[in-house]
Amino acid sequence: MSKQRVPEGPPPPPVVQKVRIRYAKRGRLRFISHRDFARALERALRRAGAPVGFSAGFSPHPKISYVGAAPTGAASEAEYVEIGLAARVDPAAFMAAVDASLPPGLDLVECVEAAGGSLPDRIDGSAWSVRLPGVPVEAAERALAAFLAAEVVEVDRKTKDGVRRIDARAAVRHAGVRTSGGEAPCAILDVVVRHTTPAVRPDDVLSGLRAVAELDLPAPPEATRSAQGLLDEAGHLADPLAEDRAAGAAPDVAANAP
Repeated sequence: MSKQRVPEGPPPPPVVQKVRIRYAKRGRLRFISHRDFARALERALRRAGAPVGFSAGFSPHPKISYVGAAPTGAASEAEYVEIGLAARVDPAAFMAAVDASLPPGLDLVECVEAAGGSLPDRIDGSAWSVRLPGVPVEAAERALAAFLAAEVVEVDRKTKDGVRRIDARAAVRHAGVRTSGGEAPCAILDVVVRHTTPAVRPDDVLSGLRAVAELDLPAPPEATRSAQGLLDEAGHLADPLAEDRAAGAAPDVAANAP
């Protein structure tokens, strides 16, 4: 009987602390993929000398868990990641060191020590703001009224397995239109969606507006995720880091946060 193979060397040290981070994708960095961000974060952690914990086995991997990810091309002020550490750190100093090793546009906004519980269980919805260059507020309001009045708004989404039809209306809990102001004012669509499978994204909602009201989009829309959290009956989102923050110190906000 052959002997069971075991990894060489001692096992990795155990995780003694977990930190939860809110980070932002801004400017041109909104076009990087989630995989690109994961690689950038792992490089930044190495440069900062962070004591990241690793799994055991023949292919150890860092103890990093991501909660969802904004689609490529969308900016975000509310992305989340949890990191297991093999040595205790001060969250403020840890965040400052890692943030300094990331490129501008990938910005750590807040870091707290995890107080327990599951971070994914605290997130089931997103708030988005979508700037619509060249679209008058009145046209966007008419299209949104028709969209919200419909029980079902089916749209087609291209996937790697072909075209898939989804209901863009069912996930929308709240939506409104406001003006951007400035020298060239345009409509801004604010929408809160429940996370579903498949996820309903801002471009799906815009496809729905075109389907029900033929809304014309003369220029590419600019979507930004402003918040994630647990949805209540009124369509409000609870801060997913509130429990951790209450159990520890005040939040650590990066100097480059808005």
